[in-house]
Amino acid sequence: MDIGLEQAGIEVILASEIDKASRQTIIENRPNIKLIGDIREYDSKQLRQIAGLSTSEEVDLIVGGPPCQSFSSAGCRLGFGDDRGNLFLNFISVALELYPKYILIENVRGLLSAPLLHRPHDKRGKGYPPLTTDELKGGALLHALNILRNAGYGVSFNLYNAANYGTPQIRERVIILCSRDGSEMPFLTPTHSENGEYGLPRWNTFRLAVQDLHSSPRDFVKFPEKRLKYYRMLKAGQNWRDLPKELQKEALGKSYYAGGGKTGFLRRLAWDKPAPTLVTHPAMPATDLAHPEEDRPLSIQEYKRIQQFPDDWKISGSIIDQYRQIGNAVPIRLGLAAGKTIMEHHEGKQVLIYKDFKYSRYRDTDHKKWELSINRELSKSAQIGFDFLSPSLT
Repeated sequence: MDIGLEQAGIEVILASEIDKASRQTIIENRPNIKLIGDIREYDSKQLRQIAGLSTSEEVDLIVGGPPCQSFSSAGCRLGFGDDRGNLFLNFISVALELYPKYILIENVRGLLSAPLLHRPHDKRGKGYPPLTTDELKGGALLHALNILRNAGYGVSFNLYNAANYGTPQIRERVIILCSRDGSEMPFLTPTHSENGEYGLPRWNTFRLAVQDLHSSPRDFVKFPEKRLKYYRMLKAGQNWRDLPKELQKEALGKSYYAGGGKTGFLRRLAWDKPAPTLVTHPAMPATDLAHPEEDRPLSIQEYKRIQQFPDDWKISGSIIDQYRQIGNAVPIRLGLAAGKTIMEHHEGKQVLIYKDFKYSRYRDTDHKKWELSINRELSKSAQIGFDFLSPSLT
């Protein structure tokens, strides 16, 4: 995100990071940026001092991607009931203390449906009361929006597919833009479209991203030999479903009987499509990211190209640390798009809007449609709660 913001003309002067390898990466590449650890240990006055700002100097922008595990659909969805979820609220609190002109928040798609409070699944349904408002989907984000708006900020957000911004990767992230002047900022202007819609260039592909890496050194983890047996039967763009029928159960084991599409098992990338979302380890059984032709996972160098890091950007730590850092990053072109939108709004420029553009693969993910959908659910829940209580009241 920071590299993209820099490319848009925004100077980053202070960063907060607690992960050891990530901190070393920042120091290696941006030694002049002031670097602190746990954001919870600092108040706004201390942050100003460390950043070298006087009490009268305004902060233009606060950017954050608070830990997303509490909101991820792949996790337990504990929301703000988890310490990591509380970091989301802590970030907003610190940002509002500094009262910047703009606040930018990035997070996973799961934030759109995460509850404010989590009720275990074995405490739901028959024999239990209806979910409360705080336990409904979307409650966490709705709570955060109320805090920001009550502080006077205009808030807009959408779910953005990074492929629409030139990233050779299908990666969808929520970007929330907040403006101190109370206005709702426009959506990020796409630079690409899937099939050339709106006269834009088509999505970038894995082939375009890595085509000149053939003679470069490659660092990667290895697949276990028992998995390679199946990979040798698969071509570019294929996965376990393309194995002979009699081998599919053998290849997946117990996972064969699990629900879902299981498209991450034994997955080779396609040459002429964007890569799937990069994960923090490309050789985990359910989220394999294998080279289209070679019998190996994607390399660190290919990971960097897909996330659009400069080739000379140094990633610190073990190879697992490196995969994790790159896999957790925001694609640089998505950061650039966010930075451009902020700069254009700041300078009073008209932002280009493509009517009815498909920003992601999902519906009703922008702030207006999302809130309408959430309010309908709240109304429905209120009616169910009334019906549930009525017999005992009469």
